[in-house]
Amino acid sequence: MLEELIPFLQALPTRVVFDHMARPDVAKGTNSKDFNLLMKLMETEKFWCKTTCPERLTKVGPEENYSDVLPFMKKLVENFPDRVLWGTDWPHPNMKSHMPDDGQLVDIIELFAPKEETQKKLLIDNPLALYWND
Repeated sequence: MLEELIPFLQALPTRVVFDHMARPDVAKGTNSKDFNLLMKLMETEKFWCKTTCPERLTKVGPEENYSDVLPFMKKLVENFPDRVLWGTDWPHPNMKSHMPDDGQLVDIIELFAPKEETQKKLLIDNPLALYWND
């Protein structure tokens, strides 16, 4: 559906934040057409992305630290470190598969954003820039 929305999204006169990495199908990998569309859109500074909700996107689950979602998170953080955000999605509305452990969700940050400088951007600097700066 993202492809159909691109002209509309580009025409919006405001910043656009993609929630849950625009919900990629993680089974298709980071080279999928849909994820590449998101990556292309992210090249424009008005687009931001939340590297959130591996629990909603995973096929392997928390037992494997959401390892199938981490490459998507990592690719966004590496390519757009100044326009990515993170959060737990607490209280996890409408979860049907499992109730995530928020501590585990915090612990995986270092797996997709291993540098302390990047973690600071993800957790502090970028939210401040998006929500409280003009």
